[in-house]
Amino acid sequence: MSPPYREGMQEFDMITGLSTLAETYDGVICDVWGVLHNGASPYPAAAEALSRFRALGKAAVLLTNAPRQTEAVGELLSQQYAIGPESYDEIVTSGSVARIVFENEPRRRLFHIGPSHNLSLFDGLTIELVDEKQAEYVVLTGLFDDETESPESYRPMFRRLIERGLRAYCANPDVIVERGDRLVYCAGALAKLYLELGGDTVIIGKPYKPIYDAALAAIERALDRPVDKSRVLAIGDGLPTDIRGAWNQGIDVLMVTAGIHGADFGDLMQPDPARLAARLKAEGLGIRAAIPRLVW
Repeated sequence: MSPPYREGMQEFDMITGLSTLAETYDGVICDVWGVLHNGASPYPAAAEALSRFRALGKAAVLLTNAPRQTEAVGELLSQQYAIGPESYDEIVTSGSVARIVFENEPRRRLFHIGPSHNLSLFDGLTIELVDEKQAEYVVLTGLFDDETESPESYRPMFRRLIERGLRAYCANPDVIVERGDRLVYCAGALAKLYLELGGDTVIIGKPYKPIYDAALAAIERALDRPVDKSRVLAIGDGLPTDIRGAWNQGIDVLMVTAGIHGADFGDLMQPDPARLAARLKAEGLGIRAAIPRLVW
């Protein structure tokens, strides 16, 4: 581990592996997309780092803005990226938190905007999936086709929905994510547009408190004891979600710099600390440490 980087109020360590921080923490809350995989290929060393952390008798909880149930995310990690349960104790998803919201929503007819593979989010709920004209509220899980569409594609539809006073629930606050070497829009970009147009918008997931409460509870279940937040480390790559969410909850952060913001910090695997510090200052955020990719 290098000496702490300092510039004004910014101070953080540039580390070479999670092992340098392991003694300080009893649990980690780890992002998935951008840390464990990039939407096309896995990062095996990242999964190994979590496994080795757990082997020390510590807990690792995956926290993702995926608008899916936890079981579906676990299956995807195992089947597509060869990341098994040896790397984590529990998975907490924005979808699992959103389902609680939908169960308590008195209106039943919802219009789903997102790819068909997210429809499993609604399995077992007492709701009715309807078209735009019949809807009482809207759920955003993504674009129908993020290969060909952009948020602007939805402007006319959103104006119609807003004119009718329909609330939109966003079950994935991510605005963009990596897919291999490309960036694609997510539901968070749609929620941003809906809000800009004056629509009633509720965003569920990182960076908001309820999903962190769920993750902290999962760490305590794994360890079978209470854990102070000072003994928990959040790991993530996204400034608006992972970093801001943990920062707002008073949780230390290890930022993976080669993720979604990698191009902003110079060389992907040798990020410029001054650029990182400047960006953190501009965002009003701080971190405990930074690493290009999560390794042990």
